[in-house]
Amino acid sequence: MKWSLVKAAQLPAEWAALHARCQASPMLAVEFVQPLITEFGTGRQYLASCAHDGRTVAMALVEARGRGSWALFQPAQAPIGLWLQESGLALEPLLASLVAALPGPALLFGLTQCDPDLLPRPAEGGKLRTLSYIDTAKITLAGSFENYWNGRGKNLRANLKKQRARLDKEGVALRLQVSHLPGEVAAAVADYGRLESAGWKAGGGTAVAADNAQGRYYQAMLEGFCRRGAGSIYRYWFGERLVAMDLCIEDAAQIIVLKTSYDESVPGNLSPTLLMREEACRQLFDEGRFARLEFYGKVMEWHTRWTDEVRTLYHVNYYRWPVLARLHARWQSRTLKAHHVP
Repeated sequence: MKWSLVKAAQLPAEWAALHARCQASPMLAVEFVQPLITEFGTGRQYLASCAHDGRTVAMALVEARGRGSWALFQPAQAPIGLWLQESGLALEPLLASLVAALPGPALLFGLTQCDPDLLPRPAEGGKLRTLSYIDTAKITLAGSFENYWNGRGKNLRANLKKQRARLDKEGVALRLQVSHLPGEVAAAVADYGRLESAGWKAGGGTAVAADNAQGRYYQAMLEGFCRRGAGSIYRYWFGERLVAMDLCIEDAAQIIVLKTSYDESVPGNLSPTLLMREEACRQLFDEGRFARLEFYGKVMEWHTRWTDEVRTLYHVNYYRWPVLARLHARWQSRTLKAHHVP
């Protein structure tokens, strides 16, 4: 196996070809990854390609993280690491040959935010260590919505039923709108930005806006997916008032919720996001287009009311020499002890 590295600017056609051969996650599709490079790349990222027997078997976006340390390019908008490999290949030999090919004295490579459903967590030992990252949730869309919903907690079902009854009594019409057309994306991202910019994220400067890098990213990315019929934007309305949104991408097997926002000025005894989620889930079960609904964010309390299907994303550290792995583990252990508060 031989790796080559070039500056990352425009993804080559081989990325899309490998993605198709791997039947990889839509979060590794060209439409998802290229806008990440365009909006969040710094010019210091490399596209690494691994060839074996005359064909490309793995590709990744990598960057230097410090003296002797390298890792995947991992912008916050990417829920999983930007790493593609053919199925059936062992991970450790790929990492070993990559570390040997990286510029300078590469001592450590970090493969970040791996999904065990996509890349089984490898056994530790020698030069390889793993670290749990976050728990994430999914909903298997099998059977009827009624069976799924009856399996949810009584309090959740009763609470949302009560909210619907109250809104109906007040004459508030509830409406779920789903957009799929690329020409509808710009307006939808602007709507999403207005919701998020009016909430707590505005204070931290992390809100999506039509004229910032995040807004440009989501617009370009969703337009790309919608052009091939693989993007969905959910809006939920109380009458003429937009109260919640989901930004989603999909493939033949799954629909992935990338971003959710809601109107934080809605009274606290109403849950626009959960009301939207109930109607969206009903629609997804009834349509039967997908095997699962994925969230990919850190599991929150509300997730556990909707599903018990939780798994742990993880990181991989690969070291040039086993002694470095042992020394790093020892340093991490001492650091944890030093910060432990009895």
